[in-house]
Amino acid sequence: MDLLSKLRKFLLITVFFISSLYAYPQFAIRKPVVSPKPADSLDIAYYSKKNGWGAATQVFSINMGLWAFNRYVGNKDYAYINIKTIKKNLGHKWVWDNDDMGNNMFLHPYHGSLYFNSARARGFNYWESGLYSLGGSAMWELFMENEYPSFNDIIATPVGGLALGETLYRTSDLVLDDRRTGANRFGRELAGFLISPMRGLTRIINGDAWKVRPTTGKQFGVPDVAVEVSTGVRALELKGEILDKGVGAAIDINIEYGDRFASENEKPYDYFTFKSNVNVHGSQPLLSQLNITGRLYVTDLIDTQKDFLSLGFYQHFDYYDSDTISDVSKKIPYKFCTPASFGAGLIYKSNRTKNFSFNAYTHANLVLMGASLSDYYVVDMRNYNLASGFSLQSGFNWAYKDKFSISGTYESYYMFTLKGYPQDIDWENIDVHEFDYQGDRSQAVLHATSLRADMKLSKHLYLSGIYYSYIRDTNYKYFPDVFSKTSEGRLMLTYKFSQ
Repeated sequence: MDLLSKLRKFLLITVFFISSLYAYPQFAIRKPVVSPKPADSLDIAYYSKKNGWGAATQVFSINMGLWAFNRYVGNKDYAYINIKTIKKNLGHKWVWDNDDMGNNMFLHPYHGSLYFNSARARGFNYWESGLYSLGGSAMWELFMENEYPSFNDIIATPVGGLALGETLYRTSDLVLDDRRTGANRFGRELAGFLISPMRGLTRIINGDAWKVRPTTGKQFGVPDVAVEVSTGVRALELKGEILDKGVGAAIDINIEYGDRFASENEKPYDYFTFKSNVNVHGSQPLLSQLNITGRLYVTDLIDTQKDFLSLGFYQHFDYYDSDTISDVSKKIPYKFCTPASFGAGLIYKSNRTKNFSFNAYTHANLVLMGASLSDYYVVDMRNYNLASGFSLQSGFNWAYKDKFSISGTYESYYMFTLKGYPQDIDWENIDVHEFDYQGDRSQAVLHATSLRADMKLSKHLYLSGIYYSYIRDTNYKYFPDVFSKTSEGRLMLTYKFSQ
């Protein structure tokens, strides 16, 4: 056996072993919504014309419009700006702010996606549009608030905006069709606007929202996409000195876009996965989970009749949130996220059996900006530590035809908060706007594990059972360490859209 063959065998054994222990799957049973078709060259040429001034004007208008709403409708204190506040911001160092996690780690990246798609809808590519997102974020931080510019925002907003922006832009492309007229056209344009507001607005400004063309206008053609929606019951249980339980309804929306087993280099996000959990549970946040994984580059390592293995580079956006279940414990089960994360990943597929399928993958990521629940830091609206570090995510899917499948997930996050406050801080006399710290000096190790089973009931309908486990082990410099464990169960009906 030559050296190359030995290396291939070693990679296969390594990936199979890791993936058998850890998991982070998307679809075990995958049903394409429509047959894939390449993009029309006429559509690519028509929508690839760059308009830098138009994009910049729209980014500027977004900021001015949001500021005006905050100032004159919301009457927010931070929206009272003038030349003095601008000079103060320009002359002051950037700080770590104390906004809540939903605002800092989801709404700010969503705001970044609006900047991003203002440029994306005017012919700019993924990387170029990211520069507009960075510029829009810098404008907001320096000029549009009377609070000091935020270091965590200038990272989370443009980088998270890349992930949310490209995902929403490509999803809106699925519903648009320039050949349609009447009510069908109006419905498609409205859906596209709701998915990607800045793209929808750009189409209205340019007249493309009602212009009838001989081709669809889809810039990415018809990709190989799978969509499933699950609804059911979600039970949450926090294990500690006192057992705390809660039950509510939940909706899961999962999308897999593109070919996960592509072996040739693609454009960014030609393949991505989107997973979300929305709660209808009074004590819990509306959005409890959001995972986006977008592939930036891929190359194959092994491609034979029996096995496939590729190496890719990915962007990750992971968000997990919960709130106090009840007054029994008055404790928050978990709260962590990584809106700015990049890494490398392996994808493996076995072609060794006819009726059974197996695939798996594993990722190692660098976390540029993240957050983890704090047991001690409660300042203004923030009850979490800002942090950086790394994460490991891997996955497997096993299925028997399209009748039954088992998937498992494991994610581990290692989050380090380095800029902590002094031990002898006077909490009674702090200024929340001057309190410039990442949080508690700490190291948090977070584990999110799940096991899922799907059983076919009809052509489109499946019965899904999902178990989640969240474990947090936080080591503090000045306080006692804290270990917590939360279990979650979901019993759901899953509808898989297909032809």
